[in-house]
Amino acid sequence: MKLSVLAALNAERAARRSAVLVTELASGRQRLVKAAEIEADPLGQAIGAQMAQRKSGIVSEGGRDYFLSVAVPPVKAVAIGAVHISQALAPMAKLAGIDLTVVDPRTAFASKARFPDVTVIAEWPDLALPRLKLDAHTALIALTHDPKIDDPAIAAGLKAGCFYVGALGSRKTHGKRVERLRDAGFGEAEIGRIRAPIGLDIGAVSPPEIAVSILAEIIEAQHRKPPRRETT
Repeated sequence: MKLSVLAALNAERAARRSAVLVTELASGRQRLVKAAEIEADPLGQAIGAQMAQRKSGIVSEGGRDYFLSVAVPPVKAVAIGAVHISQALAPMAKLAGIDLTVVDPRTAFASKARFPDVTVIAEWPDLALPRLKLDAHTALIALTHDPKIDDPAIAAGLKAGCFYVGALGSRKTHGKRVERLRDAGFGEAEIGRIRAPIGLDIGAVSPPEIAVSILAEIIEAQHRKPPRRETT
């Protein structure tokens, strides 16, 4: 690999942006395809499919074989609300290889005693989230039912292009949330990205069941297609 290609690849990795190293097997020629360049690339469809699977592999195009070495940042999740659902979700996320951070300004809830193996930040989302650097590989999970806590976090997740933004609450509750977000300047397409009521519809009732439905929805969103947007 040329040093210039390696340097470019490492730069994308450091910035938590996806990239694919394309190697033509017959000639050994290589090129780096960044996330923003996929659609315009001759192998765009194949690259997109491999990225959705988060797996490297060999593809054929025009009678030539290529090895696609996929470099996709690990998924991370931020749960807004140190609630029972978050407690159940934390070990499940860890098993799925997802690093979960819990944010909640209510110190009675956001304690190490309740989340012994999880990073817990007892601050308001507008203070905590900039340090967490939300991006296209982040799942934002709003669980407090308190607009003063959830709304700023949801807004931050939408602005950052998080691949998953989910919010707990009934359809009626979400309807009021939609009105507030409209008033805050968000468009219909942005608001439409919010998964609410949160989680796949599996009839979940208890906190652990709801946690399962949320994790399943995150995994579905993660693998269905490449992240919507990656900032440069």
